Amino acid sequence: MANYTAADVKKLRELTGAGMMDCKKALDEADGNVDRAVEELRIKGQKGVAKREGRSAENGAVVSVIADDNTSGVLVELKCETDFVAKGEKFQAVAGRLADHVTKTSPADLETLLGSEIEPGKTVQAFVDEANANLGEKIVLDRFAQFSGVYVTAYMHRTMPDLPPQIGVLVELDKANAELAKGVAQHIAAFAPKYLAREDVPAEVVESERRVAEETTRAEGKPEAALPKIVEGRVNAFFKEATLLGQPYALDQKKSVQQVLDEAGVTLKRFARIKVGI
Repeated sequence: MANYTAADVKKLRELTGAGMMDCKKALDEADGNVDRAVEELRIKGQKGVAKREGRSAENGAVVSVIADDNTSGVLVELKCETDFVAKGEKFQAVAGRLADHVTKTSPADLETLLGSEIEPGKTVQAFVDEANANLGEKIVLDRFAQFSGVYVTAYMHRTMPDLPPQIGVLVELDKANAELAKGVAQHIAAFAPKYLAREDVPAEVVESERRVAEETTRAEGKPEAALPKIVEGRVNAFFKEATLLGQPYALDQKKSVQQVLDEAGVTLKRFARIKVGI
């Protein structure tokens, strides 16, 4: 079996605009060599390869579908090359159709989603490739989120009034509280926390932050005896900035998000934040 990674598949998709399955097959035939895989796709006449090679799909939209009873919801990011296409009805219809499909099928991951049938005899990847051809731009589907629970809702943010939402946030609470859910989701959209809580930060990330804090403190010439306290303070500052529950709440800077949730008697189970192209 050829030796290649998911990053190689993603790179080949970005270079050529070809589907995931086609890219995997090309990498298999090229023994994992991305440059040779590009040539393989060219030889096979993959539609649009030469035209789209090297293009960047950094515009697009995030769309959401929330169940009427707020027990489930999805976010889907669909990318394109220009904001002109992103604001078009056809592109947004494609994005909405994909979000509806995720809602109905609950795919385990992106590969499962792309390989699933959105129409009889037509996979999601083929559907996206068809949009590629019809819209005349590189169209990429590579992220989605789906939650189900007691209370799920979304907040969608437009960075420009004439564009579709560029940021989408999905939150799951352990009980219904529409006002708080909206406020927390807006906070997440604005402050982009990387993790929910301290315990969700990978150990290697914490160690890296601690090492940087210690080396920085030593370089500043701080007394050796004071190092542990200073380093711990800087690591705690990292947690406060990187974790949602540790951040000062956007609507009340005197309280952390954790304090606001505790006062309301609500637990935030999880969140997802998707910003187009990032």
